[in-house]
Amino acid sequence: AITFISIPGLAYLTNLNFLQIAIGYIIGRIAIAFLFLPSYYRGELVTAYEFLKTRFGDKTRNYASVVFLVTRTLATGVRLFTTAIPLAIIFKGYQIFSGYSNTSVYAIAIVIITIFTFVYIGGASLALYIMLSHLPHGWGTVEAMASAQAKFQFIHFGFSGGFLHFFTVKYTFAASVLGGAFLSMASHGTDQLIVQRLLATNSLRSSQKAVIASGFFVALQFLFFLLIGVALYAFYKATPFTDGDQIFPKFIVEQLPSGISGIIVAGLFASAMGSLSGSINSLASSTLVDLYRPYFGRNNSDEKDLKLSKLFSVIWTVILVATAFIFIHSNESVIEIALSIASVTYGGLLGTFLLGVLFKKTRQPDAIAGFTAGLLVLIYVFF
Repeated sequence: AITFISIPGLAYLTNLNFLQIAIGYIIGRIAIAFLFLPSYYRGELVTAYEFLKTRFGDKTRNYASVVFLVTRTLATGVRLFTTAIPLAIIFKGYQIFSGYSNTSVYAIAIVIITIFTFVYIGGASLALYIMLSHLPHGWGTVEAMASAQAKFQFIHFGFSGGFLHFFTVKYTFAASVLGGAFLSMASHGTDQLIVQRLLATNSLRSSQKAVIASGFFVALQFLFFLLIGVALYAFYKATPFTDGDQIFPKFIVEQLPSGISGIIVAGLFASAMGSLSGSINSLASSTLVDLYRPYFGRNNSDEKDLKLSKLFSVIWTVILVATAFIFIHSNESVIEIALSIASVTYGGLLGTFLLGVLFKKTRQPDAIAGFTAGLLVLIYVFF
């Protein structure tokens, strides 16, 4: 949902510089395939944080689990808010949608729901076709207007404006590639939501292929939606918009035939439901396995654990809905909000995991000290 709604707006308001991040995503996923996944498969881990328990101890695992819960709550709140944007245009008000739909922890359900991703990608393709058909010369009109405003600029090294410009501009090549690589390593190597999907494959090799291929798929997806944003720039004749996140949803709701726009919005919601269900399940799983069971439920039966899992799912659903309201008055694009939230906590998580994987002599006090230092530095930079 974030990619569908927010990335076209970025291209509309700026250019294709955001695509540089995808290069880092590919590099990060390659590193995950050969650094982290072998460790997970050798240990037959229940959650990503079981690795920290095995490597360092309970305190490190619990520390990481709490950080994961905070990060995943805020990030999923952004996703839930993003899903409400089309409804805000349709109903002229913010309607938080989706709520609690499924407490099942079976991974197969998430995989089936995720198939609906292709529905909204197909809908976006149809929207692009209709958009171009309304322009006098189709893509030629887009190319002429976009080229005049440097909308097709992809690589930006950031040195032309001097030393300070390099550290103030949003998307330089070095920052995008390095940031994308580390963010991808953190999300696919330490985030329970992603790790549980990678561990659901039948072998280490299959998991490695999947995570690397996903990097290239994301790059193509980013490019596709950025080009939609460039086409929207031509369609609306460079009309200034204050909120880039509303540009593509506005086109879908107001310019497409009702039936087609309804199918696209429904596909968007279906895809978002898969992501939200996965987030709820991973939050409930981490709460039960990493925080509750070690202290209060060591002798619990499977039936009681299942009931607790459902209860935690309901609780997290309520929290996520409340969290979504936090972002209603934000002026930033939702994808930049999501990446900013992730960057604050993922640095410490990734550093701790790399410490455990690459350095065999480090112990729990070293891990907690490094984790805390990294977290504090990133919070200082962010705020």
